[in-house]
Amino acid sequence: MQWPHRFHTAPALAGFLLLVLTSCNNRPTNIGADDSDDMKTQLAKAKPVELPPSILLAKTFRCKDNSVITLDFYSDGKSVGVHPKPGTRATVAKADASGQPMTTADGAYTVSGGPNDKSVAITMPGKDKQACDSA
Repeated sequence: MQWPHRFHTAPALAGFLLLVLTSCNNRPTNIGADDSDDMKTQLAKAKPVELPPSILLAKTFRCKDNSVITLDFYSDGKSVGVHPKPGTRATVAKADASGQPMTTADGAYTVSGGPNDKSVAITMPGKDKQACDSA
């Protein structure tokens, strides 16, 4: 009986793999802690990182013109996200200090009021300042 060709190459292949594996570098890898941090000086000079504020409260308001807006009041106390329509991305309005009116960078939105107020005053693009009551 004659062996199939694939059985003749299997021992040769196994021997070759054994030879390759035994020729590997078997020295242990030395992993140690050293003080060579290449960014140590840059990190020491860096400004402190300020995390973005989280949403403290999302509140829906109905305005005098019968429009509905949602305001996301942020945890920093001086910024608010304005959603002029449901499901839209928030436009962020900011103030220099807590308690001051919050305005967007382009001046399109201005919001006066906070998360605990039942009514806020808001100016939106193309509209005069109006009062909005919580729904």
